[in-house]
Amino acid sequence: MNAAVTLATLRRMKTEQSPIVAITAYDYSFARLVDAAGVDVVLVGDSLGMVMQGHGSTVPVTLSDMAYHTRCVARGLERAYLMVDLPFLSDTDDHTALRSAARLMKEGGADMVKIEAHAAQAPVVEALSHAGVPVCAHFGLRPQRVGQLGGYRVQGRDEAGARQVLEDARALEAAGADILLVECLSAAVAAQVREQTTLPLIGIGAGVDCDGQILVLQDMLGVTPGQPPRFSHDFLADTGSAQSAVEAYVEAVRTRDFPRREHTFE
Repeated sequence: MNAAVTLATLRRMKTEQSPIVAITAYDYSFARLVDAAGVDVVLVGDSLGMVMQGHGSTVPVTLSDMAYHTRCVARGLERAYLMVDLPFLSDTDDHTALRSAARLMKEGGADMVKIEAHAAQAPVVEALSHAGVPVCAHFGLRPQRVGQLGGYRVQGRDEAGARQVLEDARALEAAGADILLVECLSAAVAAQVREQTTLPLIGIGAGVDCDGQILVLQDMLGVTPGQPPRFSHDFLADTGSAQSAVEAYVEAVRTRDFPRREHTFE
């Protein structure tokens, strides 16, 4: 088994232009599988509300849900870095975010928390950072805010939207974020984020010009009910087993064969 991935590892991978491979997992068995396949970052995402609990959005997921699934996943990892979402309304102010992060790290074993944020929430990111909490700042499309956005819409397609995304990126880096994650973002704007910041940039539906890629495990295995996201690919259909599918995904990201044009938004 290779050495455990750390935040220093991810920073070095960015410097060396070695693509970072990330994926979600929500239980012990799949945590072991993706870890063995060579994934660098495992995210216990609040997407579990939809793919594990059957909700229509991430909003119903509780902090207790996140702590439980984080404990399960942590037991299955030997190498991968463990990132965990702060669920809806668990990060509304400095005090609340710090208490939430403490629970996920102390009870769950998380290495890093992920917060859906924009420039105005930079003070919360700063408070977490000052307390010693590694932070991934998630912007572009923020699934916890789809009610305000009017649905799952691609971000950064007009001048004002692109300007806001770049402002968010700069503010969140300045606040002390350690990793940036962008979702459903114009590929051209994602490339600008990468050019204008120094942090590792992980994308989902944000084109190939990111330092790494992440997918929801159930999406890339083709088992998510309904229409699959455009930015995903069914690797299980190509390979025939879950283990081989994750290994194929790892290889495709490493060689920059994924995402392709059909997975990208202009």
